[in-house]
Amino acid sequence: MSKPVVLLGSGGHAKVLLGMMQRCGFEIAGVTDPAREPGSEWLGCQVLGGDDAVRRFEPDQVLLVNGIGSLPRDGGTRRKLFDEFTAAGYRFQSLLDPAAFVADQVRLATGVQVMAGAVIQVGVLIAENCIVNSGAVVDHECRIGRHVHIAPGAVLSGGVEIGDGAHIGTGAVVIQGIHIGSGSIVGAGSVVTKNIGARQIVYPARSQIQDL
Repeated sequence: MSKPVVLLGSGGHAKVLLGMMQRCGFEIAGVTDPAREPGSEWLGCQVLGGDDAVRRFEPDQVLLVNGIGSLPRDGGTRRKLFDEFTAAGYRFQSLLDPAAFVADQVRLATGVQVMAGAVIQVGVLIAENCIVNSGAVVDHECRIGRHVHIAPGAVLSGGVEIGDGAHIGTGAVVIQGIHIGSGSIVGAGSVVTKNIGARQIVYPARSQIQDL
């Protein structure tokens, strides 16, 4: 790889990303985590310190990987880190697991992470800092906004549109042509058959919608 990478965070999502990067031959400059002792070791990587330790590198010296996972109502830590360091001139590396399938004519923006077993079909557009998690399916011509998490095993049929910051829960199914508004949450196991507005939540089974 042309530049070493700094991994932000050392939780469960970061562990998965680290394994992916190691399989793909990335050079790991270190990991940041304010809860760990600077100079210590985490899974073979040097702990640099808290997130501000990134700034010891110039923006053109390293690439960043956002190891913070995304859960509903988690305070937006992942999004805040991405926006903060992007504004400071740093660039986030996109990651594609070798065990994922991405068709031709797919556009993945900066910082997108596609995990093992995911399938992304032709004509899909995914904006910055999104996660397409393990075994998720994004079918043809979907449009995914910024900072979206499509959780493990979720299925988006063709032509689905997802607004910024939405969360599609584990095993959820969204049928074709549906629009889901910004900041909304589709609960795990839900089947979505009608459009969802901004900042709403869909419960599984009952398909009940409620404002956040």
